[in-house]
Amino acid sequence: MALKKSDLYSSLWASCDQLRGGMDASQYKDYILTLLFVKYVSDKAKTDPNSLIEVPKGGSFDAMLAAKGDKEIGDRFNKIIAKLAEANDLRNVIDQADFNDEEKLGKGKEMQDRLSKLVTIFNDLDFRGSRAEGDDLLGDAYEYLMRHFATESGKSKGQFYTPAEVSRILAKVVGIGPKTRQDQTVYDPACGSGSLLLKAAAEAPRGMTIYGQEKDNATWALCKMNMILHGNEIADIAKGDTITSPHFTKGDHLRTFDYIVMNPPFSVKSWNNGLENDYGRFEYGRPPEKNGDYAFLLHALTSLRSTGKAAIILPHGVLFRGHAETTIRTRLLKQGFIKGVIGLPANLFYGTGIPACVVILDKENAQARTGVFMIDASKGFMKDGPKNRLRSQDIHKIVDTFTNQIEIERYSRMVPMSEIADPNNDYNLNIPRYIDASEPEDLQDLSAHLHGGIPDRDLDALQPYWDAFPQLRSQIFTANRPGYSDLAIDVSAVQQAIFDAPGFHKLRAEATGIVEDWFAAHRDTLAGVTADTIPNELIATISDDLLARFKPVPLLDEYNIYEQLMTYWHDTMHDDVYLIMADGWQGAARPRKAIDDKERKLTETPDLVVGSGRGASKYKMDLIPPSLMVSTYYYDRAAEIDNLTAAVEEATRAVEEYIEEHAVDDGLLAEAMDDDKITKALAAARLREAKKLRGEPAEIKTLQHLIKLYDAEAEAKKSVKELQTALDETVLSEYGNLTEDDVKTLVLDNKWHATVVRRVASEVEALTLDLVARIQQLGERYAATVSDLDAELDSLEAKVADHLAAMGVGR
Repeated sequence: MALKKSDLYSSLWASCDQLRGGMDASQYKDYILTLLFVKYVSDKAKTDPNSLIEVPKGGSFDAMLAAKGDKEIGDRFNKIIAKLAEANDLRNVIDQADFNDEEKLGKGKEMQDRLSKLVTIFNDLDFRGSRAEGDDLLGDAYEYLMRHFATESGKSKGQFYTPAEVSRILAKVVGIGPKTRQDQTVYDPACGSGSLLLKAAAEAPRGMTIYGQEKDNATWALCKMNMILHGNEIADIAKGDTITSPHFTKGDHLRTFDYIVMNPPFSVKSWNNGLENDYGRFEYGRPPEKNGDYAFLLHALTSLRSTGKAAIILPHGVLFRGHAETTIRTRLLKQGFIKGVIGLPANLFYGTGIPACVVILDKENAQARTGVFMIDASKGFMKDGPKNRLRSQDIHKIVDTFTNQIEIERYSRMVPMSEIADPNNDYNLNIPRYIDASEPEDLQDLSAHLHGGIPDRDLDALQPYWDAFPQLRSQIFTANRPGYSDLAIDVSAVQQAIFDAPGFHKLRAEATGIVEDWFAAHRDTLAGVTADTIPNELIATISDDLLARFKPVPLLDEYNIYEQLMTYWHDTMHDDVYLIMADGWQGAARPRKAIDDKERKLTETPDLVVGSGRGASKYKMDLIPPSLMVSTYYYDRAAEIDNLTAAVEEATRAVEEYIEEHAVDDGLLAEAMDDDKITKALAAARLREAKKLRGEPAEIKTLQHLIKLYDAEAEAKKSVKELQTALDETVLSEYGNLTEDDVKTLVLDNKWHATVVRRVASEVEALTLDLVARIQQLGERYAATVSDLDAELDSLEAKVADHLAAMGVGR
């Protein structure tokens, strides 16, 4: 039975724990990714006779597995990898990591155990069915590892990886998509590990012809492996410095490409060391000697065909820095080559924490271009550990806005070239000059503070809410004087008044209805998930449709609704789909034994435990959790358990209250106390002693009643445990009775559909709470006038004077 993808990733990441010893992430990633490569090509060779990678005898993962426990395991690994490299002309590519390095892997038994554990973990992974399309086990696992390696490598060593979210934006804004032909070319002149190139090419359903160049030898090798792992064995990845020694040339000119995506190192100071031939790249000006940002930009521009398009990640300085860069920027703008600029959030990238931008170049119809489309997307992100990360809604909004050239207040606009060329701007492209992304200032109204009332201008700013809830404003506000209104109800009653408003119920019902119609339209597609499903295409289809359906709904932000679905997809649905693809609907629904492997740090919290102690059986139900089975089939028994649980709580409370009443100093239970506690055993022991010594009847009676309360509590707990055990056993056995139709109903209707409905309803409630918070803020802000405050001050001064007089303090 397949594990969830997230569990498999955890297993893969656990393998890194076996190596952490004396290495940092920038070093041990080479070992992990080399093993991943050998395992993948070995598995693929077993099922794909047309595989472009030859796996020779003695050069496979099976040979590595056979070396487990060998004293010479490190040397044997090196020789196995060397055979594989020799057979495929991959010397100095897949053999970069030395598996016999005692400084990194330990000596003798330490190395033997570490590598044996490592190869055992990788043996659990099965890539024979992997399609390497970015939504399969291998593609996602590789992405998972690269993100973790980049996070742990730190600023100085994390530049090999461009976050996948940013990569998708670059691919989409240059126009790579369903219509892109397989023979069209995509090029990354500073390709690092190849993650950006692969994400760009993945946007073309039929693939693309891939070219790249990378300066760092180890990162170049990583990129070559990455290409093969993702089924792009014929990608042309060159080694060397793109600026001083470009590989893709034709005589004294650069070769040209259809699309270029690039995330070059920022502000390189030594970019021109050893530069002999500029290949015509500096026609529009030579970059400053100690800043190479424009060297990379101009290289990309020169490498574009006449209709070519490029998207380049650069520091914001390229938009406004002066001197030589002003000259270059001015000439490029006058030529119409700069199509757009997108400002991104800070701290997205692993090589730097500074905010970056995307500069989009487009040679097609450049002379006719009359403006630059700008987006300030700096505020749309989520925190993800030490870094910021773009959400699904941020990516979609950026791409939609740029592709359709949509102008949105405080977010995007088409800036005319005449405005950019104005002497006040002088071809400066700094985004805040043209887009004010700051929130409007919340102004205090002096007249309202003096005379009371809430300014109507503050209420007018909430017009989208009044449009959605037509009668609400007149229900909760009354006129005060021209330009000012009063709350007609107490501030504390605002929330309930809004929740009771017909408009709120109408909006919630409309949102629910849209989700119902949306799910009904796609239910058959979701029910048809099989081993041939492509998850990325599935979620793209249904999520885009949900976004489109909510676009005309007033007040609700369609991108927030979209994010609710995408978050659920990443958290749960993607794993569910993967399990169904791997094991079928019924197979994926079967319970499996929970993993409890402490050595590999893979101990799962079980969903259901049957039995107790060492004989307990622990189960995971990944697709259909027990709570879903109970709420669907056994809700009456669950209700009975809930009632009994409430009785247990009541019995426990009765014990605590009785002890609190009688265990005070000199109380009837004081003699039975031990360290401020009195258990049933202590009470029983004291009762026997009191009877033996013919103690006070009142104490004996009190002890007897306490024991009776303890017995009632124990009986209630026993009943709950017995009922819960019986229910757990019934639920476990019921999984075996589920038909495929049963499983589909549970997953599609009771899990996926019900969850999306709840999430969308929460979005309606959240925006309503925003309105509540604003009205309460305004109500409290202007509740007391200056006269009221003066009167209160006079009253307090009078009280102080009275107190002073009472104490005999003279005036």
